[in-house]
Amino acid sequence: MDCGITSSEKNGDIYYFVQWSPLAKAERYEIIKKVPALAGVFEIYWMDEKNRLRLFVVGKTDYGGLRSEIRRITDPELCKDDVKAKKILEEKEIWYRYAPTDSSNIMADVLWCFMQNYFPEKTSIKHSGRYENIFLKESAPDKLMWVP
Repeated sequence: MDCGITSSEKNGDIYYFVQWSPLAKAERYEIIKKVPALAGVFEIYWMDEKNRLRLFVVGKTDYGGLRSEIRRITDPELCKDDVKAKKILEEKEIWYRYAPTDSSNIMADVLWCFMQNYFPEKTSIKHSGRYENIFLKESAPDKLMWVP
């Protein structure tokens, strides 16, 4: 597998490197065939009218793995409670990417970094508490530019 999360520790700080999977269009059977049933972090986007990706969900999954969580979140038939999300799923093109890791502490730290960067005023996500400073660098096989 060419994607995942690695880390190195230095002087009480942690440095994470997130290697994303290729960006893929969310299609039920392709997700089942291609996404691993492993724990990890993921991002889901929707395509707007100007062909720009907009962040829909950023998250992590332990139980059931990336395959089942991405499949569940991207299926409008499984989205019953959130009318706005269901409308986006029904009407827009949905895309996703992921990075597996088997550590819940790593997922907590990485997701905390994403939320601090994406939505600093809204985040209630907590990091693992293991490190004084958390640094994150990302790499992806595609050039991804998204609009908040």
